[in-house]
Amino acid sequence: MAPLTNPRHEKFAQEIAKGKSQGEAYKVSGYDAEGHVAESAGNRLLKKVEVSERVAEILGRSAVRAEISVARFTTDLLRLAGKAEKLADDQSNSTGYAVAKACAMDAAKLNGLVIDRSERGNPGEFAYIENMDAAQLREYVAKSTTQAPSPDDQDETRH
Repeated sequence: MAPLTNPRHEKFAQEIAKGKSQGEAYKVSGYDAEGHVAESAGNRLLKKVEVSERVAEILGRSAVRAEISVARFTTDLLRLAGKAEKLADDQSNSTGYAVAKACAMDAAKLNGLVIDRSERGNPGEFAYIENMDAAQLREYVAKSTTQAPSPDDQDETRH
């Protein structure tokens, strides 16, 4: 599908594909609306078949590009791992094996096969949970899932 003939509609589709809300995308596209008016107008615009199809096309291209990037980086990392291992074999050098291992691990992480995790809390801090029966444990989990996350949880990032 070619870009939409209406430049505002095309800009709107691109902004939606970038992750903007319907109201934000509507305003950025050059329409004069604020607040809930912009949201509802953006909602109506997104219901147009040509606009929603254009958003899907843009998102589809992004997914393909991301897939190509992951595949390419994985191939490159595994190629480097092979070269480093061969170099280590040829020169009896353990550094090459370390580089090969690091490249292989990076490729595994890139493909979601390895996830870095860390524990929270001090030793023994959660020992009381082991002494709970099933009913107490269900109640504890129900309470903890309905509470707002702590500031520490909100700042947590995945590595």
